[in-house]
Amino acid sequence: MSTIKQFLIYCSGADADILKQCPSDEQKFVGIGGTILFTGLLAFCSATYAIYTVFDTYWAAVPFGLLWGLMIFNLDRYIVSSMKKQGGFFKDFFIAFPRLFMAVLLALVISKPLELKIFEKEINAELLVMEQEVYQEQESRIQARYAGQIAGHTSRKAALQAEIEAQAALRDTLSLMAIQEADGTGGSGKRNLGPIYRAKKANADAAQASLEQLEARLLPLIGEEQAAIGNLDSLMKADIAGLGRGAYGGMAARMDALHRLGQGSEAIYWASLFIMLLFIAVETAPIFAKLIAARSPYDYLLQEHEHRFEMESFEAVSLRNNAVRNKVKFDTETSVYRTQQEIGVEKELTNIWLRRRKEAIERSPADWRPPFIKNA
Repeated sequence: MSTIKQFLIYCSGADADILKQCPSDEQKFVGIGGTILFTGLLAFCSATYAIYTVFDTYWAAVPFGLLWGLMIFNLDRYIVSSMKKQGGFFKDFFIAFPRLFMAVLLALVISKPLELKIFEKEINAELLVMEQEVYQEQESRIQARYAGQIAGHTSRKAALQAEIEAQAALRDTLSLMAIQEADGTGGSGKRNLGPIYRAKKANADAAQASLEQLEARLLPLIGEEQAAIGNLDSLMKADIAGLGRGAYGGMAARMDALHRLGQGSEAIYWASLFIMLLFIAVETAPIFAKLIAARSPYDYLLQEHEHRFEMESFEAVSLRNNAVRNKVKFDTETSVYRTQQEIGVEKELTNIWLRRRKEAIERSPADWRPPFIKNA
């Protein structure tokens, strides 16, 4: 057996010693091992690209990608090797179901970063649009923060200007009436510079004086309002200019861009879906291969080997249990018998002592009396 074939059999999780007894199953496990190996390699590429998009350095991406690829390889190897044929489809499917669920989950995790790499050009173009949208939203928030204050100053400035314009309009009206009275186009209809003209001219001059007083009072206020508006506008522009314009293209942003592309283009949506289904098919292929295949000589030998080990273990445990039970029984019964004999000996010694005491009392009854009388 070549080294490559041995390595692929190792990748499949098969027992090499048992497989040597059934060479007809070697090709099946070589194919399963190759699938598991390439799944680990795809996981390595996927994790490396994902970490590179976050840290922008291969020094962090490659070690983590290698670690992730080895973990997925080992997990797939365990999933496939732990699935054993029992002979019935529904029983085998019940055993395979949690492994299929885990395989689908791993396929989704592996496929997503590779999808981002496949559609990288389209995603980069969409990221530019998303970046502009983000910046516009940030500018809108800053403008909204200053809009209320600017609107207040603008409103007060407009009110002051309207007051001056109203007084100027009154002055212009009174001046026009005086001119029309002088040239006969209005008023009395006679050209003269008489009392009526002088009265209207006095009203126009009074309106001009009022306008000058009003402008002297309001123009500085209008200037202050205009300065406040200019100051707020400068602050707003400074805040907008100070917005962070860093790189926009992390993992979450790229996934969002791919989602938007899928919503906007049926071709990208179906391509992304089929890529995901392809990875799911690759990841679950070894499990389905073992599920739908009939029991092979390897399965029978593996079951025999495990059954032999199970029976030997059961025998050893049973013998150990019997030995423990016999020892407990021996110790218990021996202890009970010893205790009973010790009780019998104690009873016999007590009887001897009482009999001798009785004989001593019978020989000298005068010297004997109860202890409480002697104490008295």
